[in-house]
Amino acid sequence: MISHKKVEDYVLSMPNAQLDYPFGENTAVYKVKDRMFALISEKSDPLRISLKCDPVLAETLRQKYESVMPGYHLNKKHWNTVVLSGQLSWPQIQDLIKHSYGLVAG
Repeated sequence: MISHKKVEDYVLSMPNAQLDYPFGENTAVYKVKDRMFALISEKSDPLRISLKCDPVLAETLRQKYESVMPGYHLNKKHWNTVVLSGQLSWPQIQDLIKHSYGLVAG
């Protein structure tokens, strides 16, 4: 299992990434340029992270992994929610975080 702290530390290591709680204390929102690129459900076990994703890649990941699903309460075309159950490795999660960040940061 990947810890919340490990994921959050990595997300916040992205240049100019900031943490906010605009939806309440249960949802950590990570932004760059005032735009969301990651959300973490604070109370979920296992941890869940929602990430922006290229629509074609998003669909491919959903078909390949049961732990990847359409973004919870987000645009289903452009967001995935990933359950960090161990199905995806830490390097894969890091790549998805970088991909999301890149889509938003430009």
